[in-house]
Amino acid sequence: MSAISLDAFRSNNTIEAEKFRGMVKNKLLFKLFMLKSLPMGFIAGLKVHEFTADKCSISVPYKWLNQNPFSSTYFAVLAMAAEMSTGMAGMMHTTNAKPSIAILVVGLEAEFVKKATGLTIFTCEDSNEILRTIEDAIASGEGRTIKCTSTGRSESGDVIAKFNVTWSFKARNK
Repeated sequence: MSAISLDAFRSNNTIEAEKFRGMVKNKLLFKLFMLKSLPMGFIAGLKVHEFTADKCSISVPYKWLNQNPFSSTYFAVLAMAAEMSTGMAGMMHTTNAKPSIAILVVGLEAEFVKKATGLTIFTCEDSNEILRTIEDAIASGEGRTIKCTSTGRSESGDVIAKFNVTWSFKARNK
C-alpha cells in the first residue's frame, strides 16, 4: 500500500470510529447489532460496561443459560466476553474503513483463576496498539497480528480469568 492509503484511512477512521462508538453507546442500536452480528452474545447477556478510544469493558452475567455443571459461568461464555472486549477496538477501526480491512481471530490462550459465580467484567486496554497494528498493515500491504489481553474481574475486583486473543489485520487489495 502507500502513504496515500494510510492518510485516507486516518481521515476516514476519525469519522467512522466516532460513529461506531456512538452506535455501541446507544443501547437499542447495540442490541440490534448484537442480534444481527453476535446473537449468542445477545442470548448470553453480554453488555458494554465501558467503551472509550483507549479501552473496552464487556460484562457477562452468571445466569442459568451461561452456567456449567459446576455452578459457575461456562468457560466458552467467558471466552466470548473476553474476545468481544478485545475485538471492539478492532471493529471500531475496521468498520467502513478505507481501504477495507480484514479482521480475524487467529489465536486464543486462557488462564482461569477463580470460579465465575456472578457478573464478570472483561477489560482490554490495547486499543492504541490495535490501531498501530492496523496502520502498519495498511502501510506495509501485509497482514499483521497483535496479541491482546483481556482480564475478567468480579464486581469486587477479584481476577476471574485472563485471556490473550491474537487478532490478524490485513488491508484488502480491492
